[in-house]
Amino acid sequence: MAITVAFAGKGGTGKTTITGMMIDWLCKAGKGPVLAVDADANSNLNEVLGVEVETTLGEIREIIAASDMDDNTPIPPSMSKKEYLDYKFNTALVEEDDFDLIVMGRTQGKGCYCFVNDLLTAQLRKLEGNYKYMVVDNEAGMEHISRGILPSVNLIVLVSDCSRRGIQAVGRIAELCQEMKLGQEKIVLIVNRAPNGELNEGIKEEIAKYNLDLVGVVPQDEGVYEYDCDGKATCTLPDDNPARAAVNEIAKKLFS
Repeated sequence: MAITVAFAGKGGTGKTTITGMMIDWLCKAGKGPVLAVDADANSNLNEVLGVEVETTLGEIREIIAASDMDDNTPIPPSMSKKEYLDYKFNTALVEEDDFDLIVMGRTQGKGCYCFVNDLLTAQLRKLEGNYKYMVVDNEAGMEHISRGILPSVNLIVLVSDCSRRGIQAVGRIAELCQEMKLGQEKIVLIVNRAPNGELNEGIKEEIAKYNLDLVGVVPQDEGVYEYDCDGKATCTLPDDNPARAAVNEIAKKLFS
């Protein structure tokens, strides 16, 4: 089964950018194939990776869940819900040379989604056997994992900016992960956007206060900002870019 790595952190910390760089490193290091899963409600991992997404699992789930109440359902009369999901699931999977991407999409609305979520869970369980790594970009609450839709986690990577409030936020996420009993073997911390790649003593004290395992610091970098502004995939930053180089070193530490 795939080794599942979940990235989490509050919005605006650069979590998705780091997730994309890690996926790119795994592919280039020959650790693939990799299944990238965008489980953040604000889905944009595809932009970091430079791929287009046709549909999301959330959109498929909404169609199936509403099919019993809507006479205009797009599900053909000759197809069961499971058969339709099998068909649509293939359109939701973006296939690249070294990785594939699937986007979970928005969280569910009103009504019971137990049946649909069970179908999605079965599909993902079947799919994960084709990959060495499943890398999941989560929202802070990691809803899809806590609901059991995604597999249990081997490694949780928390991403914070270099602020005291940011460290406090990931400290609370770490506590939440322990409470939810996700089964992770390890929880680590990456601090992003640090001036000159260094942390001051106050931030170090806050990290120690929450007993977080700091595995690396990524410097504030103008190149990341420029790529984002130009709409370029940030995972294509050159290896000598300071932020990219820092992420590569962290990846070697985690996955070599």
